[in-house]
Amino acid sequence: MKPPRILLLGGSGAYALPAGTLGERLFSRRHRTPYGLSNPVHLYDKDGFRFLFLSRHGERGYEKTAPYVNYRANIYAAKALGVARIVAWTGPGAISRRYRPADLVLPDDLLDFTRDRPATFYEGKGIGFIRQFPVFCEAMREALRTAAKRRDGGGRLHYGGTYACTGGPRLETPAEIRFLAKSGGELVGMTLCPEAFLARELEICYAPLAYVTNYAEGIRKLPYRRGALFEGMLPPAEASAVEAAKNAIPAIAIAAAAALAGEERDCPCAVSMERYRKNGTIGSDFREWVSPPKGRSR
Repeated sequence: MKPPRILLLGGSGAYALPAGTLGERLFSRRHRTPYGLSNPVHLYDKDGFRFLFLSRHGERGYEKTAPYVNYRANIYAAKALGVARIVAWTGPGAISRRYRPADLVLPDDLLDFTRDRPATFYEGKGIGFIRQFPVFCEAMREALRTAAKRRDGGGRLHYGGTYACTGGPRLETPAEIRFLAKSGGELVGMTLCPEAFLARELEICYAPLAYVTNYAEGIRKLPYRRGALFEGMLPPAEASAVEAAKNAIPAIAIAAAAALAGEERDCPCAVSMERYRKNGTIGSDFREWVSPPKGRSR
């Protein structure tokens, strides 16, 4: 059998899915990369369709916050396993009032406000000038939209939106949210950067599927609740709807992946390094493109 060429990259809550959501787990292992160990990668079979799965934040709970995810190791491991497409789920907060908790969103643009995250495989090299448009794979976004229209669970579906990525792990101040809104941010999260850019560097198609988890600070006045998720930024009545939206994501991602499984890639993502190949700067083996990490990997 050909190896699976799709990775479902799980975000917040990926470690707490209901039993059987992903199907039958066949195999699991962590991969040693030049950037350290990846998170465990699992091979699943869901009704005869096989795919890979990686939980970004941990296996048994939220073990690693966004600034300390080893994005380079995870994306490198995916490429080494033959992954051609990544569906990345993420749970941002709503900046724009057109979104509300439990809505599903297929973002189409990014603002990167992270700092100090290793953001390229090409440190010290004269390569990596890659156009970031379209920001996410359009073929994957269309497949995800089609699958999401047929879903069970989750709120309204939005096709498009600008995701502002902040450093974390702390949440943003009201002034920072106002700044992000004026900068064009409509959703705020902590995980898509540099993950999306690293995937593009290794010619992997990448598209996020977001479920809105809360209102960003200052968007809606909510009381402070001790010990609650985000201390009250998610209204209690909407918590079950958000949980349903999270649980709907795997089925959408798997359906979209299955729809694309037999299709050849014909998109900018698949040939982002083509000009370097044409001029002889790089060869066919991606392992020879990358730079050894400098200092401690994250």
